[in-house]
Amino acid sequence: MNVRRSATAAPTLIAAVAMAMPLGGQASAASPSSSQSTSSAALPAGLYGTGDPTYDGVWRQSLALLAQDTVGVKPAASAVDWLARQQCANGAFAPFRSDTGSPCTAKTLVDTNSTGAAVQALAALGGRDAVVGRAVGWLKSVQNTDGGWGYAAGGASDANSTSVVVGALAAAGESPGEVTKGGEGGKGGKSPYDLLLKLALPCDATGGGAFAYQPDKKGRLVANADATAAAVTGLLGKGFAGEDVKPTDTPLTCSDAADPGQAARNGAAYLVRALAKDKHLTSALAGAKDQPDYGNTADAVLALATAGQGQRAADALRWLEVTSAPWAKQAGPAAYAPLILAANAEADDPRDFGGQDLVALLDATGPAPASVPAYSPPTRAATEIQDDPTIEEGGDGFRKLWIVGIFLVAGIGIGFLISGRNKRKRQS
Repeated sequence: MNVRRSATAAPTLIAAVAMAMPLGGQASAASPSSSQSTSSAALPAGLYGTGDPTYDGVWRQSLALLAQDTVGVKPAASAVDWLARQQCANGAFAPFRSDTGSPCTAKTLVDTNSTGAAVQALAALGGRDAVVGRAVGWLKSVQNTDGGWGYAAGGASDANSTSVVVGALAAAGESPGEVTKGGEGGKGGKSPYDLLLKLALPCDATGGGAFAYQPDKKGRLVANADATAAAVTGLLGKGFAGEDVKPTDTPLTCSDAADPGQAARNGAAYLVRALAKDKHLTSALAGAKDQPDYGNTADAVLALATAGQGQRAADALRWLEVTSAPWAKQAGPAAYAPLILAANAEADDPRDFGGQDLVALLDATGPAPASVPAYSPPTRAATEIQDDPTIEEGGDGFRKLWIVGIFLVAGIGIGFLISGRNKRKRQS
């Protein structure tokens, strides 16, 4: 959801620098943030964010547009046009093309993550069927015989990239489980679900129920929280925006049945355990011991909501509300977008997320939207301010007051945003 990526270390750069490393986990400490300042004259018109787009332009643009669409904002035409024009003639997308007037060549570094993200955004917005069709055709053409995808065409399959493509296929109206490669005469080929199941850790292993990004050099599977969040969403056939799922109280127990649905539940159970101690995931970056990972935590929240286990992610979402503001301000659209998607999937209000209007903050990082739905804050019957000793402000070392609003709802829950996606309504 692949997201599921550290916004301060662009996923496309991570893959370019370390092809075998998780998108949200192992990045060079020198990876540029999507919010690092560059000359405004060098930034393309229509692009979200003020940082160098070389490594994450298409990625952050796709997430921004998808997040806006999810909450009923109609993006600026220039923003959508910018993304569509990034496509190469063969259907693929690179992280960023500074000169879209020149054709792509064999040296253009296209990848499955940028392409899959662009498909998810453009398919959701509509009106770009030709662009989406070409991109899906390219993704199918570079599917590996194990059923999955790596970051680069022909690269070893990984859970994150495969899940991004699954989300793209689903967004484009395809049935991901029927997109196969290999076999005899077109029969017996492997699907993306086959690859994801291959990366699932047995229940009796350390980290049982989780997913590995890839097998390590010795062929062993090592639990990876970000890969697990991606795989849960991918095995459910969903993308970055998840889907309305009725919460279930079904116990999350691990079973080694080779079934996508059960494997997704296994992964959800692992995420619940991973979030239980600190209410957040920690960074896998070298030298970043015990450092909170905001992006991957948002991915985990979204994955659990998509699996119908959103109630088990409530503490993590609250932690994000209290602590994520400094990180999001630094990372820009690559942070605001996944926070919006996570909040929306949890039926939380992204316009009042820890006192911040994430939608307005995202909109301000790019061209003014074509339209923004009218918004009326939920009625607050009472407000209690208390100091929560279990949550610290990320990186600043001081406690932050938590404002708890008690929302009165008459009858059934009320919707806080108007959207064509029929998002879940807040329950009383």
